Amino acid sequence: MKRPFTRDQKTTIVYGVLCMVLILVVLQLWLLTATMNAFLGGDVAVVWPALAASLVCLLLNAGLLRYVYALESHS
Repeated sequence: MKRPFTRDQKTTIVYGVLCMVLILVVLQLWLLTATMNAFLGGDVAVVWPALAASLVCLLLNAGLLRYVYALESHS
C-alpha cells in the first residue's frame, strides 16, 4: 500500500509544478511574440505550428493542474 504524501512532500511537489507552469507560460508568451512578429512581417507559415505548440503547452498545464487537484483529493 502506498503511503500518502506528507505536507512537506506535497509542498515540494506543488512548488515543482508551479515552476513548470511558469516555464510553460513564459514559453507561450515568447511563442506568441515570435508568431506575431513573423505574422506581421508577412510570414504566415509559422501560425499553425505555433498554434499547435501553444495547444501542447495548454494541455501540459491542464495536466499539471489535474495532478495537483488529484494530489489534494487523495489526502
